[in-house]
Amino acid sequence: MAIYLLKKSYQLKDLKQVEFNDLWGDHGIFTTMWIFGKPAKILFFDSHLRNLISSLKKYQIKKKSLKADILKIINLNLSKKKKYNHLLRIAVNKKIISISLRKRVKPKLNFNLKLAKIKREKPQFKNLKYKKILSYLSKMDNSQSDIALVSNKRILETGTSNLLFVKDKKFFTPKKDYYEGNTYKFFRKKIKRITKKDILLKEIKNYDEILLLGSGKGVTSVRTIHQTKWKRKNLKNFRILSKHFDDAIKKCNSYKF
Repeated sequence: MAIYLLKKSYQLKDLKQVEFNDLWGDHGIFTTMWIFGKPAKILFFDSHLRNLISSLKKYQIKKKSLKADILKIINLNLSKKKKYNHLLRIAVNKKIISISLRKRVKPKLNFNLKLAKIKREKPQFKNLKYKKILSYLSKMDNSQSDIALVSNKRILETGTSNLLFVKDKKFFTPKKDYYEGNTYKFFRKKIKRITKKDILLKEIKNYDEILLLGSGKGVTSVRTIHQTKWKRKNLKNFRILSKHFDDAIKKCNSYKF
């Protein structure tokens, strides 16, 4: 079960604090960021905020001061004195802005993916229609498992992260029907070529490595998919990508309150 440091909600119109609402299932958008260290740093913060505001506009959730309001709420709830290793979640619908901080759990090397027949609604957006996914994740040890979303016998993404598949030193990612997260976008600039193709369940045995990329998972190597009897063949590209990720962490600037 997730360990929360804080959970607060505010009215969108005037930022008055109200009873906490996680907004899951509502018409709206959320983003989850990794906040770490003292003084606090938020990895890929500008990209997260930019994507959040852009997606909210497409969901017809508009307010001239929306970006400033979100920043104000973040600043109200973060401390310059605290050492963080948490996931900062901002969720917004037409009436509420919610903020929460939960402890980040580091993934282990014995990580397993569990197949689940789910396709997210409007997957190109990080929208709040997540209740079915959460019903799976709430029963799992997130340090060593996640669900792989499967539709039409194709793997799309996980409940928390993007997926990269490696075969003969080449990188592949699903063709469509998933959200391109900020961690994935970071690696898209680091990897010379990522080929988009349908990742078919019947072909999964052909891949040497499967990697999760996300704010909470960082870079995570999948060890097994028990339902398909898939097992990773090596950790070569996991180690390479982990070095790139470590460099991004080192270069991340302190959050400016």
